[in-house]
Amino acid sequence: MEQEKTEGKTTVYSRTVMTEMIMPNDTNPMGNLMGGYLMRWMDIACAVCAARHCGSQVATASVDHISFHSPIKLGEVITLTATVTRAFNTSVEIYVEVLASEITGQNPRQCNHAYFTFVAIDPVSGKPTAVPSVIPLTNEEKKQYEVAVRRRELRLILAGRMKPEEATELQNFFSQLKPGNSVG
Repeated sequence: MEQEKTEGKTTVYSRTVMTEMIMPNDTNPMGNLMGGYLMRWMDIACAVCAARHCGSQVATASVDHISFHSPIKLGEVITLTATVTRAFNTSVEIYVEVLASEITGQNPRQCNHAYFTFVAIDPVSGKPTAVPSVIPLTNEEKKQYEVAVRRRELRLILAGRMKPEEATELQNFFSQLKPGNSVG
């Protein structure tokens, strides 16, 4: 039985900012933050954001490609900002950006970003439950919202849960890339 979604929420409602200082026990022998620690913190920030949006416990369903653009050094401070981009039936997509800077906040740089997907969990049944929709307000939020459908289709194809021929949004996107068509 399809559950009704609750009223939509703006992204500001659930935006989550987390800050960590890189300490010696967080680093590898080269003095850089270990990637697994960063992934853990990303998962935590995204889970808090997703739970706030959904109003329930959540479980990580998937993480899109994570690459490490620049090393994060001992003594630097990282700021993780997690924002919900779109809600589907029982899941939400969260975008997380990681900035590193000196402890004073000087010289910030983006070191990492990724998309996480979480499923909302009903506390009584332990099963997935409906989530509120997302109300995008800014142009960037609207762009993230629109493109989220293609990212979702790609995730489902890669997980073997959707056949490529069923991915209509991806097909439409790639058909626009044919010679003579412009994507804008």
